[in-house]
Amino acid sequence: MLTKIKPTHSIEIKELLKFADRKIRSERGSYLFQEGMLAEELYIIISGKIQISKITSDGRELSLRICGENDICGELTLFTDNPRYLLSARVLEEGEIVAIKKDVIESEIFQNSKLAFEFMKWMSDHFRKTQTKFRDLVLNGKRGALFSTLIRMSNSYGIHKENEILIDLPLTNQELANFCGTSRESTNRILSELKKDKKISIKKGKISILDLQYLKDEIGCENCPAVYCSIE
Repeated sequence: MLTKIKPTHSIEIKELLKFADRKIRSERGSYLFQEGMLAEELYIIISGKIQISKITSDGRELSLRICGENDICGELTLFTDNPRYLLSARVLEEGEIVAIKKDVIESEIFQNSKLAFEFMKWMSDHFRKTQTKFRDLVLNGKRGALFSTLIRMSNSYGIHKENEILIDLPLTNQELANFCGTSRESTNRILSELKKDKKISIKKGKISILDLQYLKDEIGCENCPAVYCSIE
């Protein structure tokens, strides 16, 4: 059974599609926008997957979330003067994206109270997800950061089978390390230990969790609602 969490945007948010300025056919590996670029648009993902990340001062990449169908990205630039993107958006899976001018959305939010309410609710959920993710990264160390990331990925992309949860999202070990704020070498070592202890298995670039409760126990999981404990 597929347990991927669906976005909770209301019809008011989806109505933004009628203000779309252009459509983009995204290609894997390309960037929708990069940190520091002038920010004039906000994007709604129609299909495909976009990875949102931050480049640290020492050149490392910290992946923050994955945007999928009906998700919004580029939202942090709203209601600011001469804005520039604070994060980068790289295409993980090709698809279709629509772009909406920043000033058009701001105007609609001012005029449409329902849209403003739904947008504020969406932003609140988004910040709560980010807050819990950073809590896990800071408090649980390298192993805990990886365990937390695997739990979040199972909530977002997990397919429950008889004795395992298949994370239906192909990622390299480097990409996985970027979500944990650790090095690829550390991630490789911890994954190898988990495989040896039969807590996970890896086939064709996809991870299956064999003992989810072990991962939760190791980080003192608080069993937050899955809608917040996700990678999206």
